[in-house]
Amino acid sequence: MIMDEKTLTKIAKLARIRVRDDEKAHYAAELSTIFGWIEQLQEVDTDGVPIMTSVVNVAAPMRKDEITDGGYTTEVLANAPKAEHDCFVVPKVVDQG
Repeated sequence: MIMDEKTLTKIAKLARIRVRDDEKAHYAAELSTIFGWIEQLQEVDTDGVPIMTSVVNVAAPMRKDEITDGGYTTEVLANAPKAEHDCFVVPKVVDQG
């Protein structure tokens, strides 16, 4: 795909990126090169290739999905300006009037 300056200007406007007139030709050529590489990658036959998330075939260790309080209540609440009954106390932000 060849990127022209008119298309580059439109994309820059949509992305809210300011591109000076003297830079447009340079960026259009750069994007054309990148699109050329993408077209080359699309020519590669990937049928039968398993989907992978890493180049190393290692599974992450799984932990039990257990609900806990974390065991750090005292340390966490030590940072609070005010705490009661193991909870943060925050000022009222909704007025009923």
